[in-house]
Parts: sequence; C-alpha cells; structure tokens
Amino acid sequence: MSANATLADLIAGSFRELSEGSIVKGRILEIKPQVVLVDIGYKSEGAIPSNEFEDEDIQVGDEVEVLLERLENDEGMVVLSKEKAAHRQNWEKIYHVFKDGGLVKGKIKSVVKGGLMVNVGVEAFLPGSQIDIIPPKDLNEYVGKVFEFKIVKINDERKNIVLSRREVIEAERSEQRQKFLDSVTPGDKVTGVVKNITDFGVFVDLNGMDGLLHITDMSWGRLNHPSEMVGIGQSVDVVILEVNREKERVSLGLKQLQNNPWENIEGRYPVGHKVRGKVTKLVAYGAFVEVEEGVEGLIHVSELSWTKRIARPSDVLAVGQVIESVVLGINKDERKISLGVRQLEPNPWDDIDTRYPVGTKMTRPVRNLTAYGAFVELEEGIDGMIHVSDLSWTRKINHPSEMLKKGQEVEAVVLGIDKANQRISLGMKQLETDPWSEIDTRFKVGDVVKGSVSKIASFGAFVELEDDIDGLVHISQISEERIEKVKDKLNVGDQVEARVIKVDKVERRIGLSIKAMSYSDADIQKESAAFEALKPSTDLVGLEQAFKFATEEWRPGGS
Repeated sequence: MSANATLADLIAGSFRELSEGSIVKGRILEIKPQVVLVDIGYKSEGAIPSNEFEDEDIQVGDEVEVLLERLENDEGMVVLSKEKAAHRQNWEKIYHVFKDGGLVKGKIKSVVKGGLMVNVGVEAFLPGSQIDIIPPKDLNEYVGKVFEFKIVKINDERKNIVLSRREVIEAERSEQRQKFLDSVTPGDKVTGVVKNITDFGVFVDLNGMDGLLHITDMSWGRLNHPSEMVGIGQSVDVVILEVNREKERVSLGLKQLQNNPWENIEGRYPVGHKVRGKVTKLVAYGAFVEVEEGVEGLIHVSELSWTKRIARPSDVLAVGQVIESVVLGINKDERKISLGVRQLEPNPWDDIDTRYPVGTKMTRPVRNLTAYGAFVELEEGIDGMIHVSDLSWTRKINHPSEMLKKGQEVEAVVLGIDKANQRISLGMKQLETDPWSEIDTRFKVGDVVKGSVSKIASFGAFVELEDDIDGLVHISQISEERIEKVKDKLNVGDQVEARVIKVDKVERRIGLSIKAMSYSDADIQKESAAFEALKPSTDLVGLEQAFKFATEEWRPGGS
C-alpha cells in the first residue's frame, strides 16, 4: 500500500466516525466579528455564530464541544452549534437533577405571560405563583438576578421545564423555623420584621418563623388597628409569650416590654379624683378619654350632664379635645375606669324637694307621651310624670293622647319625689274633687237614672251618667229574656233608663239594670242582694268580674 493510499484511508475513516447529530470536540482556528471558525478534523472547518460565545472568554486554539448538525451545507462547510451542544448536555444534567430532587441555579432572562423565563443551561419557565412566598408586585425586579430553583415538572418530548423558587424558600424557612422553635422559650426577647398586617394583629417574620402579635398584646391602651403602630417591613422588638412546637405557632407581645400602667391604678386615680385627659374616641354610648398613655376611661353619655338631654356625645365633645372629669369607679381586672363630667357641677336633684315640694301646683308643657303616662317638663332636663291613672277620676284612659298632646300646657300638682331614682310624680285629677268621694249620696240602690250607651262588651253595656261616671248593665240585666249578644238589644249611643242595683264606693263601680225598671222597691232590693251574693266565674256572669274586664277593655266612644 502506497503512502498516499494509506493517508486517504485514514482520512476517510476519520470522516466516517463523524455523524450528524453527535457532539464532537473541535479546536478554534479563527475568531471573526460574526463567526468563529472551528476545526473538528473534517475536510473543512465549521463556522459558529459569535453570539454563541458571548458569555465566554475564548482564544484561538481553545478546545470546544459542539453539535455536528451537517457535515456539508450548500457551500461545502460543516454546520456546527455550540449552543445546541450545551443545550443537550445541560438537558441531560437537569433531567438527572430532577430525578434526584436536587436544585439548579439559573439566571432570570425576561418577563412573560404568567411568570418569568429562566436560563438554567436551558430555557425554563417560572410561574408567577412560584416566584416567592409573597406574590411579587413587579416581576421586572427579578430580571437579571440569579437564584436556586427546584425543578417541579419536565416534559421530555416538548422540552419544557417548570421551576419553583417558592419551594426552595419554604424548605429553607421550614429548617429555620425548626431551629427557631428549638431555641426559644417564653419570655425571650427577639427582633423581627413586620410581614403582614390584619385587623386582628401583625405577623412578624422571625428569621423564617412567622409569629403572631395580636392587637390586644400591642399596646396597654386603646388601639383601633395594628397599622396605627407598625408598618410592613418595619423592624420590631417583641417578647415570646407562647411557643407551640407541635403546631409551629409562636405568640408575641409588644406591650409586655413596657410597664403595665394598670398596676396600682386605684392608688393613682381614687374614686372622686379629678383628672384631665384627651378624648380618643366617640361612640353612641359615650366617650373614651385617655388619662395617661395606655389608660383610658369611659364617660357614659348619661354622665355628661345632669339636665341636658344629650343624644350623642359628639354633640358636646370632639376627638382630640382635652377635658376634665371625675373618677366614678375602677375595675382593675377588666381595665375599665368610669368617668363623669356632670359631677363637676352641683346635682340639681339634691334640692329638688325644696324647689318642688309635694303639693306644688304648676303649669308646664307636655314634653312626651308614652303608653303609661305623660312627661311634663318642669325645667330644662327635669321632667315630672303624670301617670295615666292620675289624669282623670272618672274616665278610663287607655293612652294619655286621649286627653293630652305634645307641647300642650297643662296644670298639675306634685304628688311625690324620688330623689334616688330622679323621679317626680305629678297628677291632674288631684286638682279636682273626686266625684266618687260622695257617690253614695248621689246614687242609691233603686234610683232611676238616664244615660247614653258608651261601650258594648260581650258581658254587658256601659252607660255614661253625669260627670263622666259610668255604670255597667250586665247582659243578665238587660231583659227578662235570655240574650245571646248585647248588640242584639243595645247599640252605642242609645239613650236608656235603668235602675241602680249596686253602688261600690271603694271599687268605683255602679251596677245598673234595665229589666228592673218595672220592679218594685222590694224586688230591687232582692235583685241587689242576689248580685251581692254572686261570685266571679269563667263565663263572666259575676258583676265583679265584669267590672274587672271592663277596666281593661273600655274605650271612650268605642263600639
């Protein structure tokens, strides 16, 4: 074999070892602005775009691994790619890392829909939800930064890789949490960073461990919202209150780093002591006043004035206003102080009985009406009440509006004073003589009386006599015949004549009988005696029972 033939065979054999799609080693021959020429031992060199080497410092003669895409193109040159070679090698490495559960380091390249693209040797996707524990506000802040990632998903066919940085952080924090839980005990002072703020408290990051600082443990005083004291990202010194290692929970305290202002509170603010403070909050039922840092008292709306009718504390006070008040009571256990403003002035009820002694007559306006009576204004803030039963001697008043209206000037007399409960009882009927005081001289059993039917009830009819005095005609006294319904015989407004068969001065009752109009005096006396002997029964045949129900059901002018 000749030398030329041997050389040709060797060259041909080396060419046959080169197969398209394989990774081969080459040597850099020349570095040009646009391309890098590489010799892989073939009859012609290959050209690789310069940008595939932009992150590397290369020199002529350096050995590189490249992917042989084609032995010859249309120009007779070898087609090589350093990036594709690296991609294949990196993909294999990443696949092994994925199987082993390891981590990969990568550089964030760009922001895309739903997350970020990361270069981990090959291109991979980082979903937005997997970037951090706290969802980031601006994804652009991450571009260009290098992090470690966990590979959560690989699609070999599509060559897709999904990464998670969040799982890496959570794993680190879990380890940190365990170390923290093993190292701290209640009472320890630690420093953390405010991570999140809620209505009920603050979550503090303690080097990977989240501790809860409840709003009640932030300040000895009133705190409407945790954001009034701290902000997200703020460094805070706290004390460990409780450690639950099983549930990995830590309770923190801030106020516990300061002296408890409620200690010896009774000594500093004895009952009756005058204090100055600032109004911190107004509510429907009163005003909260800060007497010192961490100590608030409540002025109930009823303690603002002896006489003024204050509907809302905001009508007389403003937040931030400095006022003087008197300590009324202290509950140290519940951390409550009761304050009063009206106690700074004399109580007008102390001498009310000298200004309005029993028997005093006066004319005053009706301020309000209720179901049980009328309130009459004696002076600003002081009312007397006329009970419905003290409006009339004779009329059966169901509601004071039947006789009175708001703003009406009425004459009344003081009946009684209860200074302890701040009540004054008034009466109107007491200004007149009680017609029932001499009723037995005006009406006697057997007398013939005339009147108008004012009310119909199931058990009888009421007849209005003189001076608004009513008598009752029981259903059994309407006719000798048995009557099923009173309305069958009588109607409201009917004029009737009747005989008096019962007069009860004490119970204020007059019994009448229509059927007895034709009775003799002797028969009348028998009828009266018979009624006196009657006992109340469920069917209302007794006159006493009829009167009882009459008091409850009667309506002036009713039907």
